Amino acid sequence: MLLNDLSSSVDLRPVRYQFGTVRGDSYDDNWLVIDGTVMTPEGSWSFADPCLLTDEARQVSAWLRAVATGTVDVTEPDSEGELSPDDWFIEPVVAFSLAHRSEGGTAAIRVHLSLEAAPPWQEGNDEADIYQYVVEVRMDDAALLHAADQWDLSLASFPPR
Repeated sequence: MLLNDLSSSVDLRPVRYQFGTVRGDSYDDNWLVIDGTVMTPEGSWSFADPCLLTDEARQVSAWLRAVATGTVDVTEPDSEGELSPDDWFIEPVVAFSLAHRSEGGTAAIRVHLSLEAAPPWQEGNDEADIYQYVVEVRMDDAALLHAADQWDLSLASFPPR
């Protein structure tokens, strides 16, 4: 799934289950390794981390579709300037929020990248708070729906086990 505009892009793909064989634990059997490639004006990096459960991964496309249909509210920073994502998961590695929505059908979405997905220049930085590094991408509704469809296609090979 490629989320991009003229200045930034976040490409996320499920690449495998964390554990190749089923172990009989419905929780551990369903961790997906997500491969990410990020390009911003600040720099580019990639990561691979088992950060989404199969059920959580399916929430991503549902959230993108909700943004495209206008049913997700804009998330403003709190009184201390901290951001909280709309769509977050057990592992706080990747999350999403809506930054802005124009009347013309364009949404600015934030991809929150923390821990293993954070940019390499934040490594070892105790100041790098969870969910506070974001890549903002502006996309129209059709592009959001296409990204949701692509995400669903990439998940077809990874049913819940």
